[in-house]
Amino acid sequence: MEINKILFCAITEPCPIPFFNMKVQAGSPAAIDNPTFIKLDISKHLIKNPSTTFFVQVTGESMVDAGIYENDLLVVDKFIEPINNNIVIAVINSKFTIRRLKIDNTGIFLVTENTPLSSTVVDEDCYICGVVTSIVRQL
Repeated sequence: MEINKILFCAITEPCPIPFFNMKVQAGSPAAIDNPTFIKLDISKHLIKNPSTTFFVQVTGESMVDAGIYENDLLVVDKFIEPINNNIVIAVINSKFTIRRLKIDNTGIFLVTENTPLSSTVVDEDCYICGVVTSIVRQL
């Protein structure tokens, strides 16, 4: 299978926001130890290759068992070479989808992460657009 890439606009604008420069305990409360505010460019933490990265918004429930839900934003890098177990954005029969890439000695598969749904065998009518690197979710 040849893995094709789609061209998208580069992300070039910095996005500095205030960042409370300390960790906050997710269990028992902890003492505050000289906290400071710094400027944080969130894109530097989410995006390794700005010229090959794009965002997509999720619809549907095929990836809920992988922690990907309706309306999540996915950060996708089309430069990363897809490998076994990556979550990818693919085009199947001219339609976009999010799936887990599975490669074994029997073939290449795009697998849903919602038990009752099915998987797809990758063939000439399918190609991978990029690898999902991060999830952005509003609570």
